[in-house]
Amino acid sequence: MAIELTYLEEFALITLNRPEALNALSMDLIAHLGDCFDEVAKSKARALIIVGHGKAFCAGADIKELQDRELMAQKRGGELGQAVFAKLDTLPIASVAVINGYAFGGGMELALACTFRLATPNAKMGTPEIKLGLIPGYGGTQRLPRIVGEARALEMVMTGKTVDAQEAFRIGLVNRIVEGDPVVSGINFAREFSGYSLPVLGFARDAVKRASQTPLHEGLKIETDLGTLAFQTKDAAEGMSAFAGKRKATFIDR
Repeated sequence: MAIELTYLEEFALITLNRPEALNALSMDLIAHLGDCFDEVAKSKARALIIVGHGKAFCAGADIKELQDRELMAQKRGGELGQAVFAKLDTLPIASVAVINGYAFGGGMELALACTFRLATPNAKMGTPEIKLGLIPGYGGTQRLPRIVGEARALEMVMTGKTVDAQEAFRIGLVNRIVEGDPVVSGINFAREFSGYSLPVLGFARDAVKRASQTPLHEGLKIETDLGTLAFQTKDAAEGMSAFAGKRKATFIDR
């Protein structure tokens, strides 16, 4: 299958497995990816890892499919891609894209929609749509500036330039550069937070992500409200009790 969903221990793993096309995403595959996200949301997984099989994470949209497409079909295609990638924002668990090899266009936008991005040393990333007379259409123009800032985002989008792993790390596009097997690297990274309370992790993620979308005074109110909800959980009581008792906390996700 071109998209494979499996489970490894407490983690969900989505593998883009269309190496002959550098894991390019057709509309059917994007819809299937959305179904996978829905299934992960219902599972007991504590984090989602996304990798690409072969020498690419995802080379983007299937260009052959875009040619000769009617105007409204193109609009619906963009809306589908945006809606599917937005599911990662509402997923009850964090997502980690491990960018192994190429991540261009829609593949870059998929990675941008994830909570975290890791890159292998050979990773190459970019939004080259401008070279086709297009602009990013699956959220890239909105998520990229929120991550790397407006100036760098404009440069990447308007020049179509490619950045390597070191440059991506320097500008904050990826969290880390990782060596070795991408799946193992993703799981090792996810283990750094997956043992904490899932509801509280959700509150923390929501508060931080909303910081770039609201004025400071509203963001502080959001922080207070979410912090109060976290304080009411049984996991907060357990965490404080464990700290006072100098023992490791046992969270129950409630």
